[in-house]
Amino acid sequence: MKKYIILIIAFLFSALCLNVFGQTKQFPFEVLKTGSGDQSIIFIPGFASSGDVWNETRATFENQFTCYTLTMAGFAGRQPQPNASFENWKTGIANYIKENKIDKPIVIGHSMGGGLALALASDYPDLIGKIVVVDALPCLAAMTDPAFKSKENNDCSASVSQITGMTNDQFYDMQKQTMPRLLQNQTKLDMVVDWSMKSDRTTFGQMFCDFYNVDLRNRIAQIKCPALILLESYFINLKPTIEDQYKNLKTANFQYATNGLHFIMYDDTAWYLQQLSAFLKS
Repeated sequence: MKKYIILIIAFLFSALCLNVFGQTKQFPFEVLKTGSGDQSIIFIPGFASSGDVWNETRATFENQFTCYTLTMAGFAGRQPQPNASFENWKTGIANYIKENKIDKPIVIGHSMGGGLALALASDYPDLIGKIVVVDALPCLAAMTDPAFKSKENNDCSASVSQITGMTNDQFYDMQKQTMPRLLQNQTKLDMVVDWSMKSDRTTFGQMFCDFYNVDLRNRIAQIKCPALILLESYFINLKPTIEDQYKNLKTANFQYATNGLHFIMYDDTAWYLQQLSAFLKS
């Protein structure tokens, strides 16, 4: 009898585990759900950034919209997951939208998150209601190499080895030198550097390499929804090159910031929120 009781307990425990864990699908990001409204916004942060990059933006709109703020796995202190890739992350976000029955969300992405917004609207044109791309391009590599061709089987092992081989001091020095080129607002600088420092180095190296291999210039022809493209002030000097990259996106509305750098939400906040408000109401 004792043997059967143990078997029954083991069976019930197994069934409980299947019930609990089987219902919890693992996505390649953490989600903070806030606000209320019939229309939803999905916020995707940029490379090595926390979802906290959207705090001020979300506070502006969460009284009108249901907001889903993502932080990607391995970034800004979040638990890394295996097989990190741009395509896997794009598919994960699409699956989350489908499984949670989020109807035609507005997807707002910064930097690499902007690339993910473009890829989602390209590959799932009936799933997305609108997109806002904050300082991202369909093909970053083509800015320095006009003849760039995306590699089909991209080997990122060298990039991963370079990043994981750094000491903490070396990595910190690299981020301290890089961030002032991307962010003018000095009050946010330490916070943004800290997000990088808390990021998983393998994910950092893998996604840096993988995103640089992304070329969406042809895929964006499939986008049906309205698209607001917000670009940093310097890019006005490269307008023909920038807009040539976007030539297949027929719904694009280009707006160039009045000042600041890559983190437009911090460097040109009033202008940025004004552009967002007008687009979300339209």
